[in-house]
Amino acid sequence: MAISISDTLLQKIETRAARAGVIGLGYVGLPLAMAVARSGFAVTGFDIDPSKMVALDARRSYIDAVSDAALAAEIDAGRFQATTDFAGLAACDIIIICVPTPLTKHRDPDLSFVEATSRSIARHLRPGQLVVLESTTYPGTTDDVVKVILEETGLKSGVDFFVGFSPEREDPGNQHYNTATIPKVVAGDGPEALSLMKAFYGAAVSTVVPVSSNATAEAVKLTENIFRSVNIALVNELKTVYAAMGIDVWEVIEAAKTKPFGYMPFYPGPGLGGHCIPIDPFYLTWKSREYELPTRFIELAGEINSAMPRYVVGKLAEALDIRAGKALSRSRVLVLGLAYKRNVADIRESPSLRLIEIIEERGGRADYHDPFVAEVPPTREHQALKGRRSVALTPDAVSGYDAVLVATDHDSVDYAALAKSAALIIDTRNVFNRLGLSADHVIKA
Repeated sequence: MAISISDTLLQKIETRAARAGVIGLGYVGLPLAMAVARSGFAVTGFDIDPSKMVALDARRSYIDAVSDAALAAEIDAGRFQATTDFAGLAACDIIIICVPTPLTKHRDPDLSFVEATSRSIARHLRPGQLVVLESTTYPGTTDDVVKVILEETGLKSGVDFFVGFSPEREDPGNQHYNTATIPKVVAGDGPEALSLMKAFYGAAVSTVVPVSSNATAEAVKLTENIFRSVNIALVNELKTVYAAMGIDVWEVIEAAKTKPFGYMPFYPGPGLGGHCIPIDPFYLTWKSREYELPTRFIELAGEINSAMPRYVVGKLAEALDIRAGKALSRSRVLVLGLAYKRNVADIRESPSLRLIEIIEERGGRADYHDPFVAEVPPTREHQALKGRRSVALTPDAVSGYDAVLVATDHDSVDYAALAKSAALIIDTRNVFNRLGLSADHVIKA
């Protein structure tokens, strides 16, 4: 009896004879490539950025979740190589798409990277391959966009090749979980595709969670991030209300979280950062319009979170006026923390970038200090900030600013020294109170 295409690929997966290709070697793709390589597969990484190839060839990782030693180990073992030549996709049995899915300026999905990548795959598509999308997107993208582009070759999904979706679940800076230990949701276009997905990811990660369709898996990822977006918006709104009442929202949260059931703590901040939470919910709001259904909770949460940088700058201006008798337009402000979360170098969608812009729109001058980000790299939305460099956090330097705005509470900062040398501190993370450093010149915002 002839062995089917799916059985042949399944056998190659089970014996680790399959080669995996990972397209997009960023925060998702490079850690995934390492996890797959460590499980015994040969992996080829693909990216259009030549600078990444230079770093990888030098066995130098540019992603915190992947150490130089871990990268070198997989290269030296012959399990990982990287290239900008997409012709190598033809040699890959499993192809995983890990490219950006940003929003347009009108908050509509921008699938240009997914579409361009799918067309690149189509040029090298052959029978017996499994193509997986990991990029976060709206339900239906894998089947209605990726699959359709691949089938323009004349090959058919479920017959000649296979298509699946598995949402990325990376959490930069998380010391407790990594790519291999975070449960992996998987889905496929048909039973054969799902079986291949379970076998492949089951070889690389500790737990696989199969669901019934690609659209369901896509919805899982959106649900996870919408849950966080809505709850963060709630505490951000409560922060503004309680502040007007003279109530400390952080004290409220600390007391509320002692309840052992029915409550989960979320914390306010200066806005949302990272690729997922500020962006992903709008993929569902866009898709819901097709069904003429409103997404009021999601959109309201987005509005509240997007308004936080202006709220924080408003509190900064108020504090400068009342405490220092000085207008923001005549003030120098040091923004502490450019990364969107503590102890990482990731500035994707960081509210700190918007804080700097708003301060300068209002006539002030803003610098930043971040121990993880020496220089502002190119960004899609904040091009004017490119090239600015982190300033030193010495007592003399700090004393030259009218205010320090704490946007990201990195652990390596000496907050006690900062409290002594800063004339005014606007704390959006409650770090000074948390460390027992509360003072009259520390204002929560």
